[in-house]
Amino acid sequence: MMNRQLPNIVDLLLDAVFLVDKEGRIVHVSAACEHILGYKPEEMTGRMMMDFVAPVDRAKTRAEAGTVIAGEQRVGFENRYIRKDGRLVHLMWSARWSEADQLRIGVARDVTERRRAEDMQAATYAISEAAHSATDLPDLLREIHFTIARLVPAAGFAVALHGCKAGEPALPYQCGLSGGDSEVVRELCDETLRTGVAAERPATDHGSEEWIAIPLLSQSGSSGALILKGYRETRYSEKDKELLQFVSTQVATTLERRRLNEELTRAARYDDLTGLPNRRLFQDRLHSAMARARRHGERIALLYIDIDGFKQINDSLGHGAGDVLLAEIGLRLQQSVREEDTVARLGGDEFVVLLEGVQVPGDALLVAEKISAAISHPVLLDGHMLCVKASIGLALYPDHGESQDRLLSHADREMYQVKKARSAGL
Repeated sequence: MMNRQLPNIVDLLLDAVFLVDKEGRIVHVSAACEHILGYKPEEMTGRMMMDFVAPVDRAKTRAEAGTVIAGEQRVGFENRYIRKDGRLVHLMWSARWSEADQLRIGVARDVTERRRAEDMQAATYAISEAAHSATDLPDLLREIHFTIARLVPAAGFAVALHGCKAGEPALPYQCGLSGGDSEVVRELCDETLRTGVAAERPATDHGSEEWIAIPLLSQSGSSGALILKGYRETRYSEKDKELLQFVSTQVATTLERRRLNEELTRAARYDDLTGLPNRRLFQDRLHSAMARARRHGERIALLYIDIDGFKQINDSLGHGAGDVLLAEIGLRLQQSVREEDTVARLGGDEFVVLLEGVQVPGDALLVAEKISAAISHPVLLDGHMLCVKASIGLALYPDHGESQDRLLSHADREMYQVKKARSAGL
């Protein structure tokens, strides 16, 4: 009597009971599967269990099934399944192998709501950790991608940020996207960045992917968007969208904080007018260059540069024209040296160039001549075509000193000797 009633009793359980053969085919499933997965028992019976598992969880599910078949009872294993409507559910399993029946017996409990709450907390922590540990923006965005992929299905992922050219969106990070996806990505970028609200591209049929773009909103407004491409088998639920909205706020705040920190760091180490390293950053680079030169037995050179007659230009044409001249000279200095050399503005009209790997003093003199020629090219200031000259002093490490102060002092004295000789007409 009890054995005959057992299937009816099992069907009363809120958890779903599955019987699966050794090949992974469903032999029997209880009535609760319809509430949990949306399928009636007869729709699942005879099909492969793995067909219902989320693609990203299939590998670990196969491994877990192998462990059960080998005779080990498993309790508390979690994975994600695809509902009939395409949404994902988190299931927690208790399973064992029946040798007599050659069946895997599993009991599945829907833990989606519990996992969602845990995921939101974990996402906040993970994004915060990434903000502190990431070495650069691509590294941070990669960690954000990994965090989001653990929360919702994402076959493809991209981050769009407001670009610097006429509001054009930039895509500093993308993964899992193909050339054929570029049009829909661009459309979602444009729409989300323009409106500041989520945009979607629903799947057109069962074999196509769903797309969603979530704006990155912070106190300063919309800074970009998260763009997700779903799997063909899955669809984004309203709960998924709520979770993405929550995560996007954390991401936006993190990116905004990082941007502000970078601006503060740059302001502390770079000159606002020319964009060149300031005295503080130059001293750091000089310290490192001296250490390398000492270690490898090499020379470095300092060129101390002062613009002749700059005060008169400022007084006659105004500070605005003077600023334009300084910015132009900074650009010409950068164009006159190698990419690995350092050009810095110490203040006022004083610049310094750090040259590493100098073989003989003549190498530095050739660079000084190149710089002098570049600066002397005419420049248009406030309607006036001016030709300016620069006085340049040279110091070599270790020839003229083995400390920063000695090197800078020597180069400064040399520069004033040049200026003095030029004033005397020599």
